[in-house]
Amino acid sequence: MLFRMRRVFGYSANSCAIASVHDSQVLGQLLDDDNETDAVWGDSAYRSEEIEAVLDLLPFESHIHERAYRNHPLTEQQQTDNRERSSVRAKVEHVFGNWMMTIGGKFVRSVGLDAVSTMLGLKHLTYNFKRFLYHQAQIVA
Repeated sequence: MLFRMRRVFGYSANSCAIASVHDSQVLGQLLDDDNETDAVWGDSAYRSEEIEAVLDLLPFESHIHERAYRNHPLTEQQQTDNRERSSVRAKVEHVFGNWMMTIGGKFVRSVGLDAVSTMLGLKHLTYNFKRFLYHQAQIVA
């Protein structure tokens, strides 16, 4: 699986949010209609009736985890759905874990959107090369 941030997350390449504001508060501004997929992934912190209503109005499919509440546990179907969603999200989290441990994490020391995009693109390329080499070694072994 090749990694490309925009494809996986569905965030607009031209949008960003203030770090002190949770993404769920400005989700509509971060979604990109021109994205290659209409899937939106997130943990249970992103699930709310308002967000689900926004995603229903826009051409996006929600893959956001269901949330359990006190005295209202998840049904078996909801748990199964969450497990399937987690298997996809774990692949993405693996990428960020690799970034944090080996190629400088989220820290980018550049000025300007073009320079930052280039640096992130190089990180994506580096990760993809590492995964390619790993899989080639598995084939040989």
